[in-house]
Amino acid sequence: MMDHKKTEPDLSYRNGIALYGEFTAIENRKVRYAVSLTERDLTIQKITSTPAGRSKVVYNLKDCVGCRAYRGDDNTDTAAYFSAFFYPFKKRWMSSGLSRQRLEQCFRVELLQDSRANLEEAERWARAIRDSSVRHQHLRNGVEFSEVRRPCRVMLLVNPQSGKGDALSLFTGHVQRMFHEAGIPHTLVITERQNHARELVREADLSQWDALVIMSGDGLLFEVVNGLMEREDWREAIQIPLGILPGGSGNALSASIHHYSGAQAVSREELLVSCGFLLCKGLVGRMDLTSVHLSSSRRLFSFLSLAWGFVADVDVESEKYRHVGAARFTVGTLVRLASLRVYQGKLAYLPAEAEEERPVSIEVSPQRPPPSAFCPASLLCGPAHDSPAPKATHTLHNSCHSNNSFKGKKNEAMPGHRALTGPPDSLLVPLDQPVPSDWVVVKEEDFVLMLAMYQTHLAEDLLAAPQASLEDGIIHLFYVRAGISRTALLRLFLAMEKGMHMATNCPHMVYAKVRALRLEPYSPKGVITVDGEAVEYGPVQAQIHGGLARLITG
Repeated sequence: MMDHKKTEPDLSYRNGIALYGEFTAIENRKVRYAVSLTERDLTIQKITSTPAGRSKVVYNLKDCVGCRAYRGDDNTDTAAYFSAFFYPFKKRWMSSGLSRQRLEQCFRVELLQDSRANLEEAERWARAIRDSSVRHQHLRNGVEFSEVRRPCRVMLLVNPQSGKGDALSLFTGHVQRMFHEAGIPHTLVITERQNHARELVREADLSQWDALVIMSGDGLLFEVVNGLMEREDWREAIQIPLGILPGGSGNALSASIHHYSGAQAVSREELLVSCGFLLCKGLVGRMDLTSVHLSSSRRLFSFLSLAWGFVADVDVESEKYRHVGAARFTVGTLVRLASLRVYQGKLAYLPAEAEEERPVSIEVSPQRPPPSAFCPASLLCGPAHDSPAPKATHTLHNSCHSNNSFKGKKNEAMPGHRALTGPPDSLLVPLDQPVPSDWVVVKEEDFVLMLAMYQTHLAEDLLAAPQASLEDGIIHLFYVRAGISRTALLRLFLAMEKGMHMATNCPHMVYAKVRALRLEPYSPKGVITVDGEAVEYGPVQAQIHGGLARLITG
């Protein structure tokens, strides 16, 4: 039996130590540890005859996702136990890089031959470690973060067909354990078809949930965002914290969130562990959404990108290579480079700052009417309000089952024919009118691509807009003019892997920070994508709305 020692409260806080105790190891009761808890760290010192400090290990509580107390399986054992779960950065195997890797620290508590007292002491330690681990700095890089409600009741939507089709096995292999460690009750919903998630969140009673988390590529979050924005109570609905875990082939938003955390670039399961860790930490920040108007008057909301030309073609055409995972974009890029296309059209945009110097490679030309009229301004709704998310009022036990009981009502109208909701687009005029006089109109009519980004990453390994952030209220607009060689275009995309494409000084590429844009394709055939999803081809315009949604970023 190991005696347990507690430091007097005034002495503890005077030395910066909140708790101190001596415990034995679970696997070997002869191994003793002195454990101390401060506001920032958990320090574990093996009690031996060697000089002090040689066997000391310090864990930063910022790397802790949870701690739990429990009794052993042996009913005759009066001891109790507590386990703390950490995901610190460690060197990757056969690599100089760092990634988060799981560590579990377990201790045996035996004060007396009193199982209840032992369990109470283990619970005291577990509670103290949990509380210390969630005392975050809520201001980072000038951005204020709130904290998701705890315990956070999560609806987790998984698309089993995304990526290589292994999203469900990735969930059971990594995420399920992390949620258990963090004490996050969750209900698993497996989507069955396209727009299933969109219909579900449009009709769901959101008061049951503290967060909606999707595990898929970016397409499933696109459905969720638009389902929330199609609700009559969209102002409140879009305030529910959203989370994303990489389970697809693109995983652009997941890669962006990882990038915002300041960590080194990772991919595949290392990215999943990083995003799972950030999700368990539960800090919530604001995220911009962009309102996109299509030629049929349909309005969509986008969290990632709007693309036309080369990028959009690769996104859609590479679907046939989905079985190779994230490499599908590399294969698609090489295939499209072999047969490089040129696209005719007109581009216009509103610079982010009126005093901002306009790119020198842009020529301004007189405006000419678009080929047809779209999107009357009278369809726009009233102003948005920053209403808080509804308080949860139902109890949910930790569960994991299929989505039979969560199906929404049958969609009676196609999403494009529903009444438009959301904040007014005060910077846009109807598509049948010329853009305002303070917009820049690009004279160049031959393009290779147009890409508008609001997050940093276009894919796991494509840092397309390194200057972007979650809530900068900026559309980062790139376009590449015709005349660029295949070699130069390939060089651009290779440089984009490290976010260095701007440093190539390519004369055919133009970059601008904008608040709104309009694209009018003249080529009879082409592809336009919103968040990687193909939409109807034709004139399109968009305006960004700063901080409209909330995202769990860690």
